[in-house]
Amino acid sequence: MINESLAAKKAQTISEALPYIKRFFGKTIVIKYGGNAMTDEHLKQSFAQDVVMLKLVGMNPVVVHGGGPQINEMLDRVGKKGEFKQGMRVTDQETMDIVSMVLGGKVNKEIVNLINQQGGKAVGLTGQDGNFIHAKKLMMEDMNDSSKMIDIGQVGEITSIDPSIINFLDTDDFIPVVAPLGVGDNGETYNINADVVAGKLAEVLHAEKLVLLTNTSGVLDKNGELLTGLTPKEIDALVADGTLSGGMLPKISSAMKAARSGVNAVHIIDGRVEHALLLEVLTDEGVGTLIKASN
Repeated sequence: MINESLAAKKAQTISEALPYIKRFFGKTIVIKYGGNAMTDEHLKQSFAQDVVMLKLVGMNPVVVHGGGPQINEMLDRVGKKGEFKQGMRVTDQETMDIVSMVLGGKVNKEIVNLINQQGGKAVGLTGQDGNFIHAKKLMMEDMNDSSKMIDIGQVGEITSIDPSIINFLDTDDFIPVVAPLGVGDNGETYNINADVVAGKLAEVLHAEKLVLLTNTSGVLDKNGELLTGLTPKEIDALVADGTLSGGMLPKISSAMKAARSGVNAVHIIDGRVEHALLLEVLTDEGVGTLIKASN
């Protein structure tokens, strides 16, 4: 016997998705994949299904992944402690070797396999492939003293992105999966924050959306309440009063730059929610914070 209530709910969900499918058909959506969604087996499967679904309904998803927990696990194995400054990983040569191995090899290939198992055609890349992410050494301004610069090792700052390899893959139904490694003028490898890569890639690709998966429900105020429909000006105020800090800063910085550079919408969403990506892109409710494009 058909459960009429359940059937009606399913029909409502499909009907609700149709306008979004029409609106975003042929559009590029850059997705930063990280947090619990990368480590929980059930959430990994649901993420892969979501990405394949977006491709099947005519959108062009581009996945940029992190790998913090996996890098930390490998560092622990070799007896090396990870260090962060202002939300950015300090990367000496030994750490860089581990980061390259974990991000460009293990993690990237796992994500590619996950998506392919769900019926997609994923292709793994690093910024070194085709020299498509060019970078230079990042010197970071000390937030407590703007006259000082902090050296965090082989961490890169993007100088340019050549989108041709991504555009080529998109035209042939492939799903690019990008590890955030860049290449310097002399062939040196740089570790680049995945949120930064996702944001810059969204700008260069003129993406419709940038979606950042996190381990929180989105941008929260000082009382822990979810904020959404924010403008870049409102985000500036939240950073200035200390509401946003630590590991959220690279995400917010990338979101702001993207919103101010033509990306129509930036979403910071709860990757701990099953099918969070589809819920945010294809339903009215969503599961996170929407940052509106700057006018």
